[in-house]
Amino acid sequence: MRWTGLLGLLLTGTPLLAADVAGSADLAVLARYPQAEIVDYRQASVSERIYPQDSLRRISGKLRMASQVSAAGQLTVVTYQLPDTHSGIEAFTQSRRAVLDDGAELLFWCEGRECGSSSLWANAVFGKAKLYGPEGQQAYLLARLPQAGDSLLALYGVTRGNGRSYLHAEQLEPSAPLGELLPNAATLLRQLRDSGELRLPRLPDEPSAEWSALLAELMRLDSTLRVSLAGRAGGAWREALIAERIGARRLELDDSAEAGLLIRLLR
Repeated sequence: MRWTGLLGLLLTGTPLLAADVAGSADLAVLARYPQAEIVDYRQASVSERIYPQDSLRRISGKLRMASQVSAAGQLTVVTYQLPDTHSGIEAFTQSRRAVLDDGAELLFWCEGRECGSSSLWANAVFGKAKLYGPEGQQAYLLARLPQAGDSLLALYGVTRGNGRSYLHAEQLEPSAPLGELLPNAATLLRQLRDSGELRLPRLPDEPSAEWSALLAELMRLDSTLRVSLAGRAGGAWREALIAERIGARRLELDDSAEAGLLIRLLR
């Protein structure tokens, strides 16, 4: 086995394929999708990397987004080409669920046309023309990875018009603490509907105005939503949401001594 292949096996536990580009390796935080091949790989120190928290559009020749996360640090970029019988969204979905199960915190998640222009994601954000495809065949997320030194993970899955599918992954290990990063309210609602719960371990025992407003916005996006709140400060967060004019009947309280806040969907 070549040294690069041996190194990839030791670092990730997953053997590199013969078709992988030389010197490449899987991200330690992301298991490889079955039969995927690494077609691009790069490591670099960056002074600024910008990740959108919004759909992308171009207005008057300029890239526009309502919110973004910007950080400097060590960047690792891996692009996988997927088996012909699998789509970019399939690989994206499997990877998303895996990183969430490992404790990742979603900051933004979009799929299909709601992500905006695939051309802008491919060329303006990731700088890889091969990632351009139909807008209905794309998905993107940005997540925070506490178990990996508080790093950021960006994933983009797409199936091109020619049928080739790709999963693009970027991990940024910041050179300075990220501080507080607020997720997108629509992303929180999507996650709550998908998995039935939201784990927010970073929330303090004393509700903050920013998070109270964000969680209230989440509840207003669906007026039929009913949830339970668990955590050692669950009662305080319930009162904060009631103060934001969220109906008390929509907010049940569960006993728990855990830090942060756990929100469960009541069906």
